[in-house]
Amino acid sequence: MTGHQHYSFDLWLTLIKSNPLFKKQRSKYFHQHFNFHHISLEEVELKFRSVDVMCNAINERTGKNIDADEMYLMVISEINNNQINLHDIDIDQLYATMEALVFDYMPQVYDQDTINLLAQLKNQGITTNILSNTGFIKGITLRKVLQELTLGQYFDFQLYSDEAGMSKPNPAFFELMISQARQLANLELKEITHVGDNPKADVEGALRAGVNAKLINSNQISILTLNSHEPSHLFPS
Repeated sequence: MTGHQHYSFDLWLTLIKSNPLFKKQRSKYFHQHFNFHHISLEEVELKFRSVDVMCNAINERTGKNIDADEMYLMVISEINNNQINLHDIDIDQLYATMEALVFDYMPQVYDQDTINLLAQLKNQGITTNILSNTGFIKGITLRKVLQELTLGQYFDFQLYSDEAGMSKPNPAFFELMISQARQLANLELKEITHVGDNPKADVEGALRAGVNAKLINSNQISILTLNSHEPSHLFPS
């Protein structure tokens, strides 16, 4: 890991993955409580998937952030053929219910080697952070999740799109990360590497911001390669 003094990590599908039962139970809750047009559970699941994909695409295109509350209201509207008064929805209570569901069906560490690798980085004095786009689960919840999974201790700071109001690959989001990383140590851009599973949001975003990028998991490359001499994508000089 010579030359790499700071690692920035994406979260979903890089360090953790969703518990499949969470999505099932979430859809069941909406099917039971907000399904005034009596569509099937399978259709509710499709509505969730559609809103998730659409909002991710919009966030990546605009660099802004569509909040979890807005996404849940979109799902409710879609379930009811856009014929429902959204003012009747107690969105704070709804999110509290969804957060409780997250802890009933906790996300899982992506790979058995993840914690060991993060511990090695910390022991070597390499600083780290989370730089994550959020969707149906807010950053405030994800911080609690990482503590429960014993991952939170390994990061010097965490940045989430719903809190920052911007999403990867927005260069400004990466610049925020760079600024906070440089408060920890006197770093050059070439000493910072962002690691993630998304070629556009993670790799393209990092390179545009002038730091190195490493694509893992989605390309069958393990997080363990951070401990090897396999090269990262380097920003052209």
